[in-house]
Amino acid sequence: MSFLNKIKEKLTKTQKAIGGSLDGIFSGFSSLKDDFFDELEETLILADIGVETSMRVVEALRAKIKEEKIKEPEAAREALRAILTEMLQVGDTEMHLETKPSVILVIGVNGVGKTTTIGKLGAAWKQAGKKVLLCAADTFRAAAADQLQVWAERDGVELVRQKEGADPAAVVFDALSAAKARGSDLVICDTAGRLHNKQNLMNELSKISHIIDRELPDADRETLLVLDATTGQNGLLQAVQFQEAAGVTGVVLTKLDGTAKGGIVFAIADTLGIPVKYIGVGEQVDDLMPFDATEFVQAMV
Repeated sequence: MSFLNKIKEKLTKTQKAIGGSLDGIFSGFSSLKDDFFDELEETLILADIGVETSMRVVEALRAKIKEEKIKEPEAAREALRAILTEMLQVGDTEMHLETKPSVILVIGVNGVGKTTTIGKLGAAWKQAGKKVLLCAADTFRAAAADQLQVWAERDGVELVRQKEGADPAAVVFDALSAAKARGSDLVICDTAGRLHNKQNLMNELSKISHIIDRELPDADRETLLVLDATTGQNGLLQAVQFQEAAGVTGVVLTKLDGTAKGGIVFAIADTLGIPVKYIGVGEQVDDLMPFDATEFVQAMV
């Protein structure tokens, strides 16, 4: 099944909320006047694109309609697609993991689906021919390592863990040492999802980053921030803090199948300039999908 077809199948709530409302606007107005733009802006805000981002989209559409002398609502829809697609193209959505080993550092608050995302990433990269090792560096949340153990066994990949409460950086050190000794291609590291003390978070992630730099100075590394799409604009606030703490290279947006407000994808790209690299659209292993901006917009609008 293509990305476009799977998006349409899985994101019915989002598609109905955004696409359905936009259908009503583009079919309900015979001319492109102020009330058309007002209705469009309100629809975008309700889809969780955010007030400022929605205003920028509408202003860009006004300018494009004037510049290209667009008269018909259907032509305006095509122009909107082009604007939204361009908005999502803020960085490289590819994963760059060419060195042996490479590292994926997975960060995010508790409850967003980090562990499940890591399990799905492990399965996907093993299927792609990589020898994968998982690292259970979230040592503060009860049973986090046990959950990752279940995924490791399900995926048929290795896992490095320590006892609950161990130093996360020490677990990462052990995992990198094991990866080098065992000839692993890829290490995927779980991390603690705490935001209650920003300084502690920054210190912990900085320490982990220092260990990776020291042990694998030339390794390719991706730092993926996992956000729960159902949290909407709160996810944006989380992203700001984690971006400051860890230097995020990409976002994984989970639970998109469970929300009608998938517009948060646009808010993240527009506000933070961070590319969405994966989206989660269900519980199955193959429901973590590499992100395609053009087809995502095509499905939504």
